[in-house]
Amino acid sequence: MKANGFEDKITIIKGKMEDITLPVDKVDIIISEWMGYFLLYESMLDTVLFARDKYLKVGGLMLPDKVSLYLAAIEDYQYKTNKFSFWDNVYGLNMDCIKKAAISEPLVDVVSSQQIISSEKKILELDLYTITPADLNFSHKYSVIIERTDTIHALVAWFDAEFTKLKEPIKLTTSPYSKETHWRQVIFYLNEEINAKAGYELHGSIAVRKSKKEHRSLDIKISYHYSDPEYTTDFIQLYKLQ
Repeated sequence: MKANGFEDKITIIKGKMEDITLPVDKVDIIISEWMGYFLLYESMLDTVLFARDKYLKVGGLMLPDKVSLYLAAIEDYQYKTNKFSFWDNVYGLNMDCIKKAAISEPLVDVVSSQQIISSEKKILELDLYTITPADLNFSHKYSVIIERTDTIHALVAWFDAEFTKLKEPIKLTTSPYSKETHWRQVIFYLNEEINAKAGYELHGSIAVRKSKKEHRSLDIKISYHYSDPEYTTDFIQLYKLQ
């Protein structure tokens, strides 16, 4: 700040928000880049809500102020085969038993829009002016329509963050249909691949909770059912984003 001539305009206060005391009773604006992978990873939003409740004046601004989380189905044969078939022969050893643990870890990577084979579903929307920390543990039903006949290897999630109160509102998106960001997307590989046909439905539910063992991590449970009469089983998988 000093090197750029802002020393008399900007004051830096170092410390955890929960521990420091600001030299003012209320603030006009809270700006924070708290978003993690899958939006909620690292649990930094709790601190922003603490700051909001303690310091934001009535009518003050939150930037961003609205976030949404989306889910869709993807085809990902090549990567899934390379990642999980690896364990069949590790320098001559069969380590197939590792696959179950490996598939429970969501992958953070870039997904091409060409891989998406379904409609998208919004599974979470948060208004930062009104939400509470309890709202960050959530469950939501989802339903997507298969848009081309292909194999479903995984579900993919991404988020949008909106600045709706600006004179010219803007939106930060981490969608596979937009320019790549460092957040990329989060991929949940399925134990049971589905040979899907255009027009059919994939539906289920997703439940997200902060890990009790590690505050930054997320425990995620996803159920899925394919509407084709040939598929009669409901599947449930547990994942840990860490």
